[in-house]
Amino acid sequence: MSVRDAFARHAGGVVVVSSSLRGGFRGLTATSFIAVSLDPPLVVVALDRFAATRDAVVDGRVFNVSVLEAAQEFVADRFAGRAPPADPSWSDVGHFLGANGLPIIAGAVAWFECSVVSVVQGGDHDLVIGSVKDCGVGTGEPLVLWDRMFWRLGGRG
Repeated sequence: MSVRDAFARHAGGVVVVSSSLRGGFRGLTATSFIAVSLDPPLVVVALDRFAATRDAVVDGRVFNVSVLEAAQEFVADRFAGRAPPADPSWSDVGHFLGANGLPIIAGAVAWFECSVVSVVQGGDHDLVIGSVKDCGVGTGEPLVLWDRMFWRLGGRG
């Protein structure tokens, strides 16, 4: 058994991290997202060091996190590179803009608008600590990744 196989046995909520780079929106799917602190409100997301979205987040110093709803598997696949990519305007991705001007996925069960507090190198990813500036909640159940497959809280997606 590999470390990758062992990591896959840890269930995680599926999120899309969004930011902006050179006038276009960027986004990626992540499961390494955690709430760190309520006072002050802080979150951490792990971003692949070679992802354009990581560059957008680190350079722009702001990002949003959309917690995907159980029926949003296609959105997760899209921002994970397993479906047609979104164009830089996200014109074909259901979204709205947060107060910081960055996209939030429409239908998300929760979302967070963040500013970068610090970036810590962690192997092939960077851990981005964000200060939550605004947030909101939607309806539905979250999409979960476990054992390399999507699940709903009540079972397989």
